[in-house]
Amino acid sequence: MSNDEALLVEGGEGACIDEARAAGVELLLPREVPLGGPRAMPVLRSLPNRDRHMIGAWCFADSYGPLDVSGGPGMDVPPHPHTGLQTVSWLVEGAVAHTDSTGAQHTVRPGGVHVMTAGRGISHSEYSTSDTTVLHGVQLWTALPLERQDVAPSFAGVDEVPSVRLPGGAVLRVFAGSYADATSAAPTYSPLLGAELRIPAAAEAQLALDARFEHGVLALTPGIALDDVPIGVGEIGVLEPGRAAAIVSADRADGIAILLGGVPHEEEFVMFWNFIGRDHATVQRARDAWMAEREAPTDARPRFGFVDDRSGTTLPSPRIPTVELLPRGRAKRRAQA
Repeated sequence: MSNDEALLVEGGEGACIDEARAAGVELLLPREVPLGGPRAMPVLRSLPNRDRHMIGAWCFADSYGPLDVSGGPGMDVPPHPHTGLQTVSWLVEGAVAHTDSTGAQHTVRPGGVHVMTAGRGISHSEYSTSDTTVLHGVQLWTALPLERQDVAPSFAGVDEVPSVRLPGGAVLRVFAGSYADATSAAPTYSPLLGAELRIPAAAEAQLALDARFEHGVLALTPGIALDDVPIGVGEIGVLEPGRAAAIVSADRADGIAILLGGVPHEEEFVMFWNFIGRDHATVQRARDAWMAEREAPTDARPRFGFVDDRSGTTLPSPRIPTVELLPRGRAKRRAQA
């Protein structure tokens, strides 16, 4: 997934954020941005956020839908690059076809997951399938540890992830990391958790949490609450490390949320467009390489390779700022009293 918009979400102010904070929940508000190429679809971006850049290694979160795409292109993202991260694609409804420069081709559907490891450089495209009428899901990124940012690119398409049934009838489907005795087959590079949580109407999901982790609950449907704090669609409620339990509830209709967690990521890095690197110079080199290779013959693209999706186009990178981009980590910025 790719976007020309600035990555940083402005967040928000007001009573809802203050009330959530008083209840021990940090509330991250999203903003709507257009996704991908010339026929962009809207997504809600909640990470990175002005107040928080990461939840564990999770450094990017877009949610979208449910969107009626029966009369339009749906997801239409031509080949574009990534470095230093993993992309994680999870769908509630619809199907998205992935093709990348390693030669991997796979279609993700509800219950399965796509995890692409960019490492030193990869390019890929994403298109919703012709039989998709409604799209609903998330696109997430994790930052690779600095010592692993130059690993060889790879792709894993998992057709069915394991699930855990919780007291009260809620079901947790684990697409990254582990929860209880369920472990995803998708590769990870740091201790983390990614799971879809489905809660019956007017019910609660009692979650046992890894106290080492910080956690986030991203609402995909209305009526979700985290420890009685309402979480709107596209918003994330964040819990600091040290919590051993939490309750996520659904209102009068069945609810769907994404549970993210991980050990706090203490390394700092630069993130620009689709590139992650240890400093400004690293992402500048990645950007320059992409812009040169996208116009080169298909057999002369040593870093990002060629995506054989027959689109005949690639996405250009935005211009990198002339001011030096400084590394940043998970640290939050608080307004001064």
